[in-house]
Amino acid sequence: MNKMRARFYQSFHAFTHKNYRIFWFGQLISLIGTWMQSVSQPWLAYSITKSPFLLGVVGALQFTPILIFSLFTGAYVDRLNKRYLIIGAQLILAILAVFYSLLVFSGHIQFWHILVLASLQGIVSAVEMPARQSFIVELVGKDDLMNAIALNSTIFNAARIIGPAIAGIVMAKIGIAYCFLFNALSFIPVITGLFFIKPLLIPKNETRKKILLEIADGFRYIVRDKNLLQTMLMVSIVSTFIMNFNVLIPLFAKTVLKTNETGFGYLMSCMGMGSFLGALSIASKSKSGPQERILVGAAIAVSLIFILVGFNTFYFLSFLLIGLAGFLAVSFLTTANSIVQLKSNDDFRSRVISIYFFVNAGSIPFGNLFVGALCDHFGVKRSFIFIGLLVLILVLTLLWITRKQMSNELAAPDLLNLELGKEG
Repeated sequence: MNKMRARFYQSFHAFTHKNYRIFWFGQLISLIGTWMQSVSQPWLAYSITKSPFLLGVVGALQFTPILIFSLFTGAYVDRLNKRYLIIGAQLILAILAVFYSLLVFSGHIQFWHILVLASLQGIVSAVEMPARQSFIVELVGKDDLMNAIALNSTIFNAARIIGPAIAGIVMAKIGIAYCFLFNALSFIPVITGLFFIKPLLIPKNETRKKILLEIADGFRYIVRDKNLLQTMLMVSIVSTFIMNFNVLIPLFAKTVLKTNETGFGYLMSCMGMGSFLGALSIASKSKSGPQERILVGAAIAVSLIFILVGFNTFYFLSFLLIGLAGFLAVSFLTTANSIVQLKSNDDFRSRVISIYFFVNAGSIPFGNLFVGALCDHFGVKRSFIFIGLLVLILVLTLLWITRKQMSNELAAPDLLNLELGKEG
């Protein structure tokens, strides 16, 4: 019993910080709304266009601003008050959700409206995501940072269970416009909570350089750290090809499973359930620190799951496989995020996180376009198989190169000693 209590305390230790509790519960409500909109947007876009490629274009435009701006915003985030920055970004996202709901309610929504609103969301997210991630250390300090990151992932994925399930029912019963309206209202708790948070003071180096020099320093910092570099390269592979669920799952639901909005919502919720369990699993191991074997194992396993999805046509087995994909994807990203934050010192953290988002979310536009075109030409099932095989080959190749470099570095001192011995 004492062991179970200790394990429970270890898994949720970040909740001992009042600031984090306020932030966590506010985000939970907000993210349910966000996931309702995240499910509704691609379904709406595909219903209007009937084109997998154009569905990929929506995702590409939403994440392209992150690719373009995230490097610059990371350097600026270090200089600004993160709490006020997050409040401003959340207000803008709420206003965009209101515009979405009004356009759908009025019946005047067109595909170009979706493209514009998705792009604006991406611009705001390019500022908000690095700020929110680097803000966590100001809520809990460094000792509980990994636990807080993992618990943050649990709310994101708890919302991924609840939001799509509600969205599927709402879309089928009362209309898709209400999903966007609920998202607009869901920002109220998190914005209100942010006004009651008093962040911890984290010492920083006040030396300021030009933005481009600070970005260059961030890249050099990562390249010098082999652990960070391998993590970033692996994230680029998995994010570019695996993290395209916003394109793949609507197409899989409609063209393979032949299901409606409710079935699509349940499929997304099943992925959310797997993701939630993955985040909880990482949270329970947070005191032992991020582990490379989890990062590597999850990347290999999720590629194998994609191959199995491509060969599957059974409805209920699809739920299980998509759930497993969610579990592995979140285990991978939560571990990668923890490595990036814990291995970075305070002066570089926001810049390293912005580069992480540049690699992670910034690679999604290419992935969305690639996957959309792939599904257009070869179908969803073959695309799943091809993506799984491609990621498996790329990850194993990266690991082989990394291990070979490490072996050469270890061998170099021995060769040097041998030469010195000959001279002696």
